[in-house]
Amino acid sequence: MLQQTQVPRVIGKYNEFLKKFPTVQALARAPLAKVLKVWSGLGYNRRAKFLRDAAVQIVEKYDGKVPCDYDSLRTLSGIGDYTARAIRVFAFNEPDTLLETNIRTVLIHHIYSDVLKNIGISDAELATVAREVATAQDPREWHWALMDYGAHLKKTGIRNNHKSAHYVRQSNFEGSLRQVRGQVLRDLMKGAKGRKGKKWAEALASLARDGLVAGQKGTWRIA
Repeated sequence: MLQQTQVPRVIGKYNEFLKKFPTVQALARAPLAKVLKVWSGLGYNRRAKFLRDAAVQIVEKYDGKVPCDYDSLRTLSGIGDYTARAIRVFAFNEPDTLLETNIRTVLIHHIYSDVLKNIGISDAELATVAREVATAQDPREWHWALMDYGAHLKKTGIRNNHKSAHYVRQSNFEGSLRQVRGQVLRDLMKGAKGRKGKKWAEALASLARDGLVAGQKGTWRIA
C-alpha cells in the first residue's frame, strides 16, 4: 500500500483491509471485486489484484506462510526485487539492502554531495554503498531510520533524487488514464455496464489487459 501512496492515505485503509482480510487464507478466498472495493481510494489497483493473487499462491504453494527467502518471494504475483527485499527486512528482519526514494535521498546527500560531478548515479553504485553502511546494523531498525531521515531531509528542502540515473518524474494524476481507470472500477462496482466515451473505453481496455475487469458484448464487470 505504501508504494507510490503517502502514509496518511494508507493508515486508514491498512486497518480496514486487515479487518476485512485478517489472514492470508481470508484474502485468498475473497472475490476480486470485494478486495478492490476495500482498496478503493489508494489507486494503482493492480496492486490489489497482485496482493490477492499472491495470497492464493502462498496458500497453495507455501501452506499459508509467507516465505522469507528472496527467490521464493520473487515467484509470487507482483513481487519484484524491491518488494522481495522489503519483506525480508521488515517482516523477517533479514539482512538485505533496500533502495527507494528516501534512502536514495540520504545516500546521495551524504555520499554524493558534488552537484556538478554526480548526475546519473546508478542504483548499482548506490546499492554498493548501501550494503557497506548497513554492515552490522539491525536490518529493520536501520532501514526505518534511513527512510524517516530521508523524509526529514525532504521536508528541509533537500531534494536530490534527480541525480539518480533511475529518477522518473511522476506524471500528473488529474485527467490521466490512472484517474479514469479508478473511476471506471468505481462505476462498475455501482453496477454501470456500458461505455462512456473514448477515455472510458481506453481505461476499460487497459483494465482488461491487467485482468481487473472482464466483458462481453459491451457489458463489463469486475473480473
